[in-house]
Amino acid sequence: MSKLVISGYYGFGNAGDEAMLSAMVSALRALDPTLSITVISGNPADTCRRYPVASVHRLNLWGIAQALRQADLLVSGGGSLLQDVTSGRSIFYYLGVLQLACLLGCPIMLYAQGIGPIRSKLARSLMRHIGNRIVAGTVRDAGSLAELSGLGVATDKVSVTADPVLALPPVELTAGRDILDSLSMQGEGPLIGFAVREWQGQAHFKNIFAAVADRLVLERGARIVFLPMQCPDDLQASRLVAGRMNQPHAMLGYKADTEELLSIVGNLDLLVGVRLHALIFAAVMDVPFLGVSYDPKIDRFLETLAETPVGNLESLTAESLFARIEQSLTDQPARQRRRQRVDELRRQALSNAERAIDLVEKKG
Repeated sequence: MSKLVISGYYGFGNAGDEAMLSAMVSALRALDPTLSITVISGNPADTCRRYPVASVHRLNLWGIAQALRQADLLVSGGGSLLQDVTSGRSIFYYLGVLQLACLLGCPIMLYAQGIGPIRSKLARSLMRHIGNRIVAGTVRDAGSLAELSGLGVATDKVSVTADPVLALPPVELTAGRDILDSLSMQGEGPLIGFAVREWQGQAHFKNIFAAVADRLVLERGARIVFLPMQCPDDLQASRLVAGRMNQPHAMLGYKADTEELLSIVGNLDLLVGVRLHALIFAAVMDVPFLGVSYDPKIDRFLETLAETPVGNLESLTAESLFARIEQSLTDQPARQRRRQRVDELRRQALSNAERAIDLVEKKG
């Protein structure tokens, strides 16, 4: 039996990261049903309950070492693990896991990683050292490949694919419709979701979102719902936006699982998102969306679809956001173009698992 270890930001209730793990496990097991998978997690019990995997706590270095000694491959990813913008410390943890694998002779694959930005000189040096010791890698966008090259990592073993979540199949809409009905979201006006996050205490975008949401209710009869992707952080950010509104709105007030969130998003007429995986959920469910950038990963994802953000958290204006929402609600040609591009990205996302299984089989 082949054995594989997955390192990532799992077990912390982030809907995007949990969706990534779900997509990765599903794609890998579809190719090799007998594959033994161990996930390094912040909550091993929850990870084992959600997925058919073994799990070891991310701070259990002895347990991680034991798993790596027995593994045929360490998969690092997906997600934005190797960057030091959201945290200056977490990158050293993930690089430490990679270095431990190197010391124990366990081959490493970067799996649909979003690389950078990496600003610390020490982190850049370590990334260059470890990056040149991987056996193979995939990154989810061309910007990440350029980041690796700029760090001095040889990119001949690395290919551009797509985020693992794009490999998830669309889900049925019934569960999401029932949840929205429970939030009193029945009606005829466009159903518009907002997926926000906190970022460095910024208030400007919260005022803009609230003003635009109010205007949509008044002028379009819109039904507004806030969809937290990570609880409780996004729930608090959503409440701060909602607290600035004067018109009716609703909020998903609990930590929904991947299938529930996909189903809810599938019932929307449009999603406005700061969270990357909220946008990817909309892409999976063929729902129009607009991204507001706070990090290069938002811009890079939109670039893969030949699109641009509506603005960033500091430059966003109410007029530009409202105008783009109006346009997106009726632009069927743009929706068709996006659908075709997402289909191609789905095939690329599945190739991540194919690459990993090839490496495991070669090791075996």
